[in-house]
Amino acid sequence: MKSSAGTPPGLALRHPAFRRYLLARLFGMLGFQMQGVAVGWQVYEITHEPLHLGYVGLAQFLPSILLSLVAGEVADRFERRRLLMVCYGLLASCTFALAALTLAPSPSVRWIYAVLVMLGVVRAFAGPAAQALVPNLVPSEHFPNAVAWSSSVWHAAVVVGPALGGFAYAAAGSGSVYVVAALLQLVALAAIGALPLGRVIAARSEEGGALQRLVAGLAFVWRKKVILGAISLDMVAVLLGGAVALLPVYAKDILHIGPMGLGVLRSAPALGATVMSLLLAVHPIERRTGLVMFTGVFVFGLATIAFGLSRSFGVALATLVVLGAADMVSVFVRSNLVQLATPDGMRGRVSAVNLAFIGVSNELGEFESGVTAAWLGTEVAVIVGGVGSCVVVLAWMLLFPALRRVDRMDVESLREDERGAAAQ
Repeated sequence: MKSSAGTPPGLALRHPAFRRYLLARLFGMLGFQMQGVAVGWQVYEITHEPLHLGYVGLAQFLPSILLSLVAGEVADRFERRRLLMVCYGLLASCTFALAALTLAPSPSVRWIYAVLVMLGVVRAFAGPAAQALVPNLVPSEHFPNAVAWSSSVWHAAVVVGPALGGFAYAAAGSGSVYVVAALLQLVALAAIGALPLGRVIAARSEEGGALQRLVAGLAFVWRKKVILGAISLDMVAVLLGGAVALLPVYAKDILHIGPMGLGVLRSAPALGATVMSLLLAVHPIERRTGLVMFTGVFVFGLATIAFGLSRSFGVALATLVVLGAADMVSVFVRSNLVQLATPDGMRGRVSAVNLAFIGVSNELGEFESGVTAAWLGTEVAVIVGGVGSCVVVLAWMLLFPALRRVDRMDVESLREDERGAAAQ
């Protein structure tokens, strides 16, 4: 990574609409992360089974993957700001429902899963609209800087949110966590509502029939091998190497650090990612972008192995920080490639495909981790997953040479890389 001489690191922050978007992203993610800590600890406390932690991810993954194409079309056909306002209102309602469930003498894990399914439905529609919104808030030349700041705010919330959630859970129980999380999501709704309507009107795509429009995002990604390689690399590597789903087991049975310790562990990857995203805002990746991305994912796998071998809180914390920093490199490159190479009228649908891949890696990865831990044991499952992530990097370097050759992250350079790959 090299410093971009003469390029101010706060270019995107000059735009008021983008600052309001960041505020919504901050409060929305704070609420979601607090909620995640409470759900994970509460479900494990009720069931005492790692497999049920996998079901937490599965309940949120299935709706998002099943509705991804429809959600992308909705993000391209309707005004994105209003769509996000509806989604934040529904997210807050679901979180209040989780709070209400804690009032029962014996909270039912089935009802918790039912609410998580509803959360998955709402997030399926919120994700493409939010991603497709950002290029409408800043000029295209400021977009990479906007990605870096957006990632910084997101990961800062992921650092603070779990720690707040763990502290609130230990102090006042899960109900208090859910209420605070819902209030934060309402603040995010208000921030989105403050965006100027004229700046965020979604492009309306009229080409083809309904089915053709639905699958247009998939077809576009399949044609763009650089994008396909980037999002599939991240999907498979994180799917195999996802250790975050098993953190409640580590906190309770291996490291014996309780719910507050769980919150700190969940914050650690985001701490590393926040530091890395701030570095990328000041010193963006300017050359050999593809190789930098592959290196980041490989380090992610190595850090996962080190976490699986750790037996002390300090070592576990350090490995998770490194893991998050390495993952942030991949996130930064992927986000820029997807948005810069996609026309505005397609961004909702392409973002939906991207988020479907991310959902496979995150929510389905949680399910995979729970199942593997039930079969092999928690520590072995994490180590095997990290080894798998490293192997995937080597395989993808061979399968996607166009991604390996990506040098600069701008539209013209990407077109040149594609022409070079086609010629070979």
